[in-house]
Amino acid sequence: MENLFGILGIAVVLFASTNVDDIFVLLGFFADPKFRPRQVVIGQYLGIAALYAASVLASLISLVIPAAYIGLLGLAPIFLGLKKLWMLQEGSGADDAPEDHEKVSAGQGNIVAVAAVTIANGGDNISIYTPLFATRTIDEIAVIAIVFVLMTALWLGAAHFLVNHPTIGRPIRRYGHRAVPFVLVALGTLILYEAGTVRLFYR
Repeated sequence: MENLFGILGIAVVLFASTNVDDIFVLLGFFADPKFRPRQVVIGQYLGIAALYAASVLASLISLVIPAAYIGLLGLAPIFLGLKKLWMLQEGSGADDAPEDHEKVSAGQGNIVAVAAVTIANGGDNISIYTPLFATRTIDEIAVIAIVFVLMTALWLGAAHFLVNHPTIGRPIRRYGHRAVPFVLVALGTLILYEAGTVRLFYR
């Protein structure tokens, strides 16, 4: 029993410490009228699942992925941020067209976008999860997975609550989608910098 509580504690701290910045990204997605809540939820879970699966696989085959190469994932939020910024520069008139709004919302592009940003933002987490999983049993890894599922739901719920809060949510909904491009570009740049990816181009 003590071992179970220990694993639960490790899992909670591990998720919270490596995904704290996801809250701000989720706030931006929930505030963007082009993204339906369901798309954000699915995309976030797909991204977290991909990171978890990659870490488990890496631990099983004792694969160590150089941080510099993982940092290349930072290009995804930069590209998405620049695309959104360009769309904002084009004007908000086109964004308000009902047919365009439904067309974008109905597609799977938004889900992929959320998943891609989640993976890029947590790409360096693989190097943290991998050694931990390598020293755990299958049962313990399964328990950590369950905790990750619950913590992801908590993260999504908190972000959605803040965006829709009567007082706090108003400015987030009004200006959140305008801040998203800058947040994504800054996030991608930070990922590239922290991972030392820039050094790859100077070899």
